[in-house]
Amino acid sequence: MASTADNAPTEHKGTTPFNEPTIAELPITDEEIFMAHVGGKLSVELRSPIDTQRDLSIAYTPGVAQVSRAIDNETHLVNKYTWTDRLVAVVSDGSAVLGLGDIGPRASLPVMEGKSALFRTFAGLNSIPIVLDTKDPDEIVETLIRLRPSFGAINLEDISAPRCFEIERRVIEALDCPVMHDDQHGTAIVVLAALKGAMKLQDRDISTLKVVISGAGAAGVACANILLAAGVTDIVVLDSKGIVSFHRDDLNETKQELAERTNPRSLGGGAAEALDGADVFLGVSAGKIDESLIASMADDSIVFALSNPDPEIHPTVAGKYAAIVATGRSDFPNQINNVLAFPGVFKGALDAGARRITERMKIAAAEAILSVVGDELQADRIVPSPLDKRVAPAVAEAVAEAARAEGVA
Repeated sequence: MASTADNAPTEHKGTTPFNEPTIAELPITDEEIFMAHVGGKLSVELRSPIDTQRDLSIAYTPGVAQVSRAIDNETHLVNKYTWTDRLVAVVSDGSAVLGLGDIGPRASLPVMEGKSALFRTFAGLNSIPIVLDTKDPDEIVETLIRLRPSFGAINLEDISAPRCFEIERRVIEALDCPVMHDDQHGTAIVVLAALKGAMKLQDRDISTLKVVISGAGAAGVACANILLAAGVTDIVVLDSKGIVSFHRDDLNETKQELAERTNPRSLGGGAAEALDGADVFLGVSAGKIDESLIASMADDSIVFALSNPDPEIHPTVAGKYAAIVATGRSDFPNQINNVLAFPGVFKGALDAGARRITERMKIAAAEAILSVVGDELQADRIVPSPLDKRVAPAVAEAVAEAARAEGVA
């Protein structure tokens, strides 16, 4: 298997450059990392300072009682006189954190703080990380229902499949505010944007593609859903036991439903059968893909190896055969990163007063991400940089407009 930088060939013959200096050549020390996290990454700042007795009387008692009475009489005023309608809860149980797996709520907290930092940096939204010491779907859903008065939106994060599907569905049904499991839909939105960019660059129609998705968890299912909604008709999904097909009798409910909508050629077997002649490989699992399988794909193939920190196949190896290669890492071209999506998606939904986040809003977000690249589209630039500050405003505007057009605002 060609899966690490150590055994990847140094010569690159594809169209995507991987030999230029990268961030990885400027080592980040352990000391830098830990020092940046001392005391956490977040703080609360006052919008109105409290420097005098008068300030105190306005911000707290007795002045605050007038505001509380007003909200008691007209509930909607809570959105005007508190931060609720611009506040996102970033919620996790720590069961599927990055590539680390089930590390628990306390160890997941630095990641949730990071998500909150990204919300603030890219969308100007306030958010609070909340980690729950339970994996029980009933308890998680009930907790979020009870917390609803404090928040304007819920970003579910790093919750393992298949529980994440049930939890998201039930929270959406129970609450009248935007709810999104970012591991599913943030990934799917950016994947769609990247694939649309690749199609535009290659002057191809997305409906003609044969797409293979490695991974039938949260991200894999969401990617299949959004690609089907966008017009892809031939998707084959792989799990650890092979092709997800209705011929198998070992599928859970989520995979059974997926099998009914994918694999139109009724393929059997595993990765070798799925990738033979395929146009697109999308990796959203921890599994490795052998170089020979990428070599068996169609001409001008596209490889998105998104597993972090170790891609399913090293991009230098994939680039020997594929015309376009992307990863989830920042030290290679074409980083497919959720930060391109979720800050703008939530900002747009909150700007529009949306009651939920729909498939149409997600597709609008993908199109907005691609629009930022514009004339700069290249094989090593099919999506904007995650640090491009144009992205979140473009996504927010598109999402808000889609919400209004769909009638959920």
